[in-house]
Amino acid sequence: MPLPASRKTLLLSRHDVTALLTMEVTLPAVERAFLAHGRGEVQMPSKVYLSFEAEGGDLRAMPAYAAGAAGVKWVNSHPQNPARFGLPSVMGLYILSDPATAFPLAVMDATLITAMRTGAAAAIASKFLARPAPKTLGLIGCGVQARYLLDAHRAVYGAGFEVLAADASAEASQRFAAESGARVVSLEEAAGSDVVCTSTPSRTPVVARGWLRPGTHVNAIGADAHGKQELDPAILRDARVVIDDWTQATESGEVNVPLHDGTYTRAAIHATLGEVIAGKRPGREHAEITVFDSTGLAVQDVAVAQVLFEAAQSRGVGTAIDLLGLAGS
Repeated sequence: MPLPASRKTLLLSRHDVTALLTMEVTLPAVERAFLAHGRGEVQMPSKVYLSFEAEGGDLRAMPAYAAGAAGVKWVNSHPQNPARFGLPSVMGLYILSDPATAFPLAVMDATLITAMRTGAAAAIASKFLARPAPKTLGLIGCGVQARYLLDAHRAVYGAGFEVLAADASAEASQRFAAESGARVVSLEEAAGSDVVCTSTPSRTPVVARGWLRPGTHVNAIGADAHGKQELDPAILRDARVVIDDWTQATESGEVNVPLHDGTYTRAAIHATLGEVIAGKRPGREHAEITVFDSTGLAVQDVAVAQVLFEAAQSRGVGTAIDLLGLAGS
């Protein structure tokens, strides 16, 4: 990514990002990021958290370098934002920099990037770990993220599967079903699907071991901070568990609680998804149940931000600003 001749930084609003970013663009970018991660070709320091217990949320800094691109995402998680303030529960900002000079190439809305790459990561995990051609997709948690999980799976598999939706809020599940064509069901019925995606902020298990059928693949999305947990630990003990990153997953992913309370061990974790994609470790094979523990990787964000920046340049999208006062130098 060469330094712009104008020496200006490209500002990409949510409107600009929406005009450029599709799931068809996001999926290959995220899969390339997983592959590079599996090959050890990236730099990705651990997430930095600022926790606000009184406010019921947190902020995270996520830096990464991969494939000649460097950047950092500043993103929050405030589950009560919609009800309390009429704001999204997740909002993000991305700064994309030129590794050769550190010049800020772009500043862009990362809220959509986060939702899209999270959905894409789950669908890529399903591609490599689920049985072929699922007939049912169960979505447990019917918030914003569920929409992108569904979009990503449709981009991978087509629209030939039934969508089963469950949420603690009947209003949320019914609204999602009306938008997506899903069928509202109980948590137990949703968990009996061929592919199950959980995207709740829960700190206690919402999916019981006995609800899963042989052959199920689970994408555990909601646990992305210490203490969060969506699955009965017995599911992990009985499953082939694939994580996105060793440091992040063991400290803040689905496996973090059972690891810390001694009911699960690091040795039981099969591999990272990047290792599976890179061919270093086998995928599903004959496992009865597979689980992908997704915490969200900074290398996914930088890969998508790079694609967005290049697309914006080629299509003339965005606003170039002299952020550092260098345009005339």
